[in-house]
Amino acid sequence: MSSRAEMDGLTRPALVIFDCDGVLVDSEPISLACLTGGLNRIGVAIDVETVRARFAGTSMPSIMAHIARDYGVAAPDGFVEAVKAETLRAFDAELKAMAGAAEMIAALDLPCCVASSSDPVRLRHSLGLTGLLPLFDGRIFSSVEVPRGKPFPDLFLHAAARMGTAPADCLVIEDSVPGVTAARAAGMRVIGFTGGGHWGHDPLGADLAAAGAAAIVADYRALAGRIGAG
Repeated sequence: MSSRAEMDGLTRPALVIFDCDGVLVDSEPISLACLTGGLNRIGVAIDVETVRARFAGTSMPSIMAHIARDYGVAAPDGFVEAVKAETLRAFDAELKAMAGAAEMIAALDLPCCVASSSDPVRLRHSLGLTGLLPLFDGRIFSSVEVPRGKPFPDLFLHAAARMGTAPADCLVIEDSVPGVTAARAAGMRVIGFTGGGHWGHDPLGADLAAAGAAAIVADYRALAGRIGAG
């Protein structure tokens, strides 16, 4: 097994931090569709591509703050909870793990964890449905645990501190511009992942590269090679 990663000519990381939605599980097409439908029902004229571009990788409190500010629509009581419940029902019917994720992570000879904008209930539900939960149980961190979500660095710094690793020794796997921005602000290296169904618009990940991702991969085989795993 290689003792060095193939990215940036730097030594392998001490910790790999995975985003969840769009990286471990192919959830973004499902969740973005549910969110768009919910917003349309309360009078927000927005399409799914705009929702993806503006809100993928962003926490619900941040999304609703943007909607109130930019569209002048205040969500009615229970709206967020209803969208979350609808999304979980859709996950039960459709959600799948990213191809090759379980195999690569199980074989990874580096510490790893999850740091996601999703709330803990959704995180455990998603990872449990797809069989990935045992690979991360006890090492799952949510944006609800920090004052500010992505694109701020708080969540990644929190995950690194809990895992006992210096930020500079962490490698983040992210599929969204807010996530890449957050990781870079935390002083971490980032690989952009475009294997999710929502990345059909730009499989080369130009947005992620522009935000600071050092490399772009479209599947877990390529990711293993970049990390120096397998």
